[in-house]
Amino acid sequence: MGMDQIRRWESGALAHAVSDPFGQGPLPWLRGSEHYFDDTGQIIPWYVNPVPDRGGGGAGAPPGRAGGGRGAGRVPAPRGGGPRTADDVHLQIKGFASNSAVAPGEAIDFRITVDPPQQFGVDVYRIGHYAGDGASKITTSPRLSGIVQPAPLTVDRTVSCHHWWLSWRLQIPSYWSLGAYVAVLTTADGYRSHIPFLVRDTHPADLLLVLPDITWQAYNLYPEDGRTGASLYHAWDEHGRLLGEEGAATTVSFDRPFAGAGLPLHVGHAYDFIRWAERYGYDLAYADTRDLHAGRVDPSRYRGLVFPGHDEYWSPAMRRAAELARDSGTSLVFLSANTMYWQVELAPSPAGPDHLMTCRKHRGPGRSALWRDITPAEQQLLGIQYAGRVPDPAPMVVRNADHWLWDATGAGEGDELPGLVAGEADRYYPRTALPEHTRRILLAHSPYLDSEGSKRHQETSLYRAPSGALVFAAGTFAWSPALDRPGHTDTRIQRATANLLDRICKRC
Repeated sequence: MGMDQIRRWESGALAHAVSDPFGQGPLPWLRGSEHYFDDTGQIIPWYVNPVPDRGGGGAGAPPGRAGGGRGAGRVPAPRGGGPRTADDVHLQIKGFASNSAVAPGEAIDFRITVDPPQQFGVDVYRIGHYAGDGASKITTSPRLSGIVQPAPLTVDRTVSCHHWWLSWRLQIPSYWSLGAYVAVLTTADGYRSHIPFLVRDTHPADLLLVLPDITWQAYNLYPEDGRTGASLYHAWDEHGRLLGEEGAATTVSFDRPFAGAGLPLHVGHAYDFIRWAERYGYDLAYADTRDLHAGRVDPSRYRGLVFPGHDEYWSPAMRRAAELARDSGTSLVFLSANTMYWQVELAPSPAGPDHLMTCRKHRGPGRSALWRDITPAEQQLLGIQYAGRVPDPAPMVVRNADHWLWDATGAGEGDELPGLVAGEADRYYPRTALPEHTRRILLAHSPYLDSEGSKRHQETSLYRAPSGALVFAAGTFAWSPALDRPGHTDTRIQRATANLLDRICKRC
């Protein structure tokens, strides 16, 4: 295996079939000050994930201070840019949670591999505004003894680590706040990885935030090692060559770490929304898409369901739940693009129900797993649907500027909001049926060039269902990052989002 190939796999660059033009976003646990110096002497903002040190590591790495996290019990990290990111070739430290969401009073089990075996620690952070910090450290584990876990089990390209031994059980206290959490794993010799999870309950709230854990697993190539890993997009052949969808997995497991740094693709989009929403005091509850699938979401408890990030893979049960919510008067807010594109099935694994996801994208001639081919098309829920990738960010062009969504934003008809069409885009398809509505409006109509240089356009949609529910679809990956991503915020999008949520929550 060539060194260049190893470095590519270590970087996490192959883990996803599409890129995130905004990166992972702020990682507040790196924050020791507003800036720090990397190993080359350059000044780096606190929210940038440092490039892993390729010059050695392990026990020979120089000792030094931790990379930002404060508090007793922190495992020391090497001097310089902070802890180094673990990779899927050497598996310095990698792990996953037994369940992606737990309630206060329940326990969450972490299964972690450490190579070479050594002590490690876990710092648990809650994502939120926290006076601009972006997260707060909630607890720190005792020093734990790490072991090398067995190799992943693979069957027909499905990779599972459900047989790993329990490493640490965290009992969630009843007083913990609901929200999105991240367990930051750090070895004694300074390698770091992550495990995201939710603390959720069924209490009523104005808004239920639904995190796209099903889509996160579709893109997960763990282990990104040139041999074993597989996602719904990629796998490797016996020579270590990366295959496309024709050789990819059709079933993936939730019982495994995430590739690379251990954080899913586009996870930052959800965190952007959370930081912004908590800053302005919105009443949030939390769930993930498997909760929606399993019927654990009662839409009558909420004024609106918010889908903050890339949410491409939906089961029929998820769609029924969203349609029931809309038809019973609960509003739906989709803050990304390419939502509900592929239809999936969930099945049990030895670890529990809904731990395996299957998407047979190519079922034979003329048969696919696209919602628009199976019918009804996704536009009949969203009001728009996926149009394609956006290779270079383009401005969002405001349309119907006299609509209440644009009130107090300062945006006028035809104004361009720079960089707000990025990643992927949706539009209205005139030949595809619309959902039942009492009023419908397009709030942006934005030209851009696709990868072949052809002119396309993006649109943002809002309609009112007969039940009175509002259904908003941003139609771009850039909406959530514009709320609270350093270097990407847009005050007009922030105000427009507040106008929408305030109306849903009956604040105005």
